[in-house]
Amino acid sequence: MSIDAWFISLLTLSEFVILVFLILFFVRLRKSEDLLNKLQTDQSSLLKKIDLNSRIEEELVASFRQRQAELAELDQRLEERRDRLLEILKQAEEFCRSPQFLRQIIVSGHRRGQSIPTLAKATGLSRDEVELILEQARGEL
Repeated sequence: MSIDAWFISLLTLSEFVILVFLILFFVRLRKSEDLLNKLQTDQSSLLKKIDLNSRIEEELVASFRQRQAELAELDQRLEERRDRLLEILKQAEEFCRSPQFLRQIIVSGHRRGQSIPTLAKATGLSRDEVELILEQARGEL
């Protein structure tokens, strides 16, 4: 073999090696493009999920604010009702402790046949006070 044949063989072999490297390079380039496209798709999907999550979070915050406002209003209404009920209870206690009411309870209870100790316990008065009220009631009749 002559030098020309060796030189042509060497050039052919080097071209073949370069061709193999080019094919491998384009295969790797194609894989990189596919990976890049997949990453872009995944990124787009992730951004959509993040957007959805942020909208859901905004709705939750708005709903929470609304519930807080409703609870504050309910708390205020409960406070007003509590104050009104305390006022009514105070008036009822004052009425129950009034001498006329106690006298009426004792007299009507005695007419129904309740004993003096029972009437004293029910009204919170002593036995002597109950007897005194009954004597006064008999004197008026």
